Amino acid sequence: MMKKIGLTGWILIAMAAGIVPGILFHYNASAKSIDNFSSNISIVTDVFLRLIKMIIAPLIFSTLVVGIAKLGDVKTVGRVGGKTLLWFISASLLSLTLGLIVMNISQLGENLHLPLPDPSAATGVEPSALSFKNFIAHVFPRSVIESMANNEILQIVVFSVFFGIATAAIGEKGKIVIRALDAVAHVILKMTEYVMKLAPLAAFAAISAILAIKGPEILITYGKFILIFYLSILGLWLLLITISSFFIGKRVIELIGKIKDVTLLAFSTASSEAAFPKLIVELENFGCQDKIVSFVLPLGYSFNLDGSMMYMTFASLFIAQAYGIHMPLQQQISMLLVLMLTSKGIAGVPRASLVVIAGTLSMFNIPQQGLLLLLGIDQVLDMARSATNVVGNSIATAVVSKMENALAATK
Repeated sequence: MMKKIGLTGWILIAMAAGIVPGILFHYNASAKSIDNFSSNISIVTDVFLRLIKMIIAPLIFSTLVVGIAKLGDVKTVGRVGGKTLLWFISASLLSLTLGLIVMNISQLGENLHLPLPDPSAATGVEPSALSFKNFIAHVFPRSVIESMANNEILQIVVFSVFFGIATAAIGEKGKIVIRALDAVAHVILKMTEYVMKLAPLAAFAAISAILAIKGPEILITYGKFILIFYLSILGLWLLLITISSFFIGKRVIELIGKIKDVTLLAFSTASSEAAFPKLIVELENFGCQDKIVSFVLPLGYSFNLDGSMMYMTFASLFIAQAYGIHMPLQQQISMLLVLMLTSKGIAGVPRASLVVIAGTLSMFNIPQQGLLLLLGIDQVLDMARSATNVVGNSIATAVVSKMENALAATK
């Protein structure tokens, strides 16, 4: 029965079931009881995400090193890396630009007419350091152990690239390491199968917790913003699918069907990291060669967070409009380029993009306190952008595979 329903079905059932206790607690329990319920039931989601994070670092390291070694020489790594980064940059610019266009047309925040707040008021979100020096320094790990402990994906990627190239360069001795890491990757993917059995429970808990605290009113109060953002996300999906169809043809529809389970998982848990281990398997089943998947996908989780990119322009311009701050087109383009740079390497976890937005707002003299306007619905918005990150990286992997003539028929 479970196999007939599938992971997607169970997650949808769990999400629908989670609505009932969430709403019942919201309307019938005291504030203290609601907090206790939300805190206790969120343990399930927290445990699930912790188990996923436990897997991420060793999986990225083992698969990326093996992928680079299988690619062969540095020249091949450079060629594939160049194509990958070109696609990432293009997709990021598309996401940011679409968000900028939609916000300029809709002017979602202009009717709020909020007074400028006290600069000393707290936002609850610490801004990210935006200096070029800090960004570059953060890319390179001081210790790979520290990077793995903190799940710093970009730093793990940098170390893995160096390690993979060096392993391939030493020839026969390196093959021993590659075989060992290949075995490690398969062990971790087997662990992933066990962890994924908790996915429906995590989805149930996540939906129940947010509705118990905020109630269904959150969808009504911020309905216009949520609706336009979700429609914009849908538009971004259609654009990415259309563009990728020029490379992989009608198989892009097959790809979306393959990744529907992991996309829904990312949506329900508001974490694209939750989908990463299973996504590797699905892309290989779609026909992408393991060496391309192992190379492109980890890079994508640092450089190609399309949903998060769109949200950054949405949030930044919404807050500026809410406070009546006029931003000429030139300044908006400058903000777009700043977000393009500073967003690289942000973790694919809930609220990571808020840190970058906080820093960007201060850079353009927009009150960071405006983030409080969106914190209430951030979970709902994060669900859409996390799912989009998964779709964007899946499409990128398939396109690069096709460019490298490494896209086989469905397994």
